[in-house]
Amino acid sequence: MARDIGIEEPGSAGGVAATDQALALAAAAGDEPAFAALVERHYERFYRLAWRWCGNRTEAEDIAQDVCVKLAHAIRDWRGEAAFTTWANRIVYTTTMDQLRARQRLRLVEPSMMATLVEQGAELKAEPSAEVLILHGELWDEVRRLPDQQRDAVLLVYGEDMSHAEAASVMDCTEKTVSWHLHEARKRLKKRLGEVG
Repeated sequence: MARDIGIEEPGSAGGVAATDQALALAAAAGDEPAFAALVERHYERFYRLAWRWCGNRTEAEDIAQDVCVKLAHAIRDWRGEAAFTTWANRIVYTTTMDQLRARQRLRLVEPSMMATLVEQGAELKAEPSAEVLILHGELWDEVRRLPDQQRDAVLLVYGEDMSHAEAASVMDCTEKTVSWHLHEARKRLKKRLGEVG
């Protein structure tokens, strides 16, 4: 079935890559190669999203793997009513929040790790430079101290470059609520950083 939806087989010369929607529908119908292709395509993003919240590479890897296990079970019920990435982001978010709460009721990440929260994709693998730590450390330290929903809105919209609609879907709230959380976060951050500076 994977071949029917255009998954490029290893070593093939010209297979067409299937869309996430087509792969997810095939995976929901039991197509294991389609599910494997989805996981391979999105694993790095699962890891990056988890890492933004926990700030620890080992824990982020554990969360990303847990997300894949949950996806393997949940994909059977996916019917394409939302974009696959929106649906998967919600699973990453809830899995991360569950693990963080279980770990220590949302323990704060060490301040030296805060600056790395702004790094993207492959840059997450490199240690942050002293300059990056100086420029961004204080801001991200304050972001981690925001109330949970304000923090989540900031990390999703500014850290992951999601639209308000995408963040609302992940946070299970309305776009207006995301906008309000961002507005409140900006006010709080401006006040706190003004006091510190």
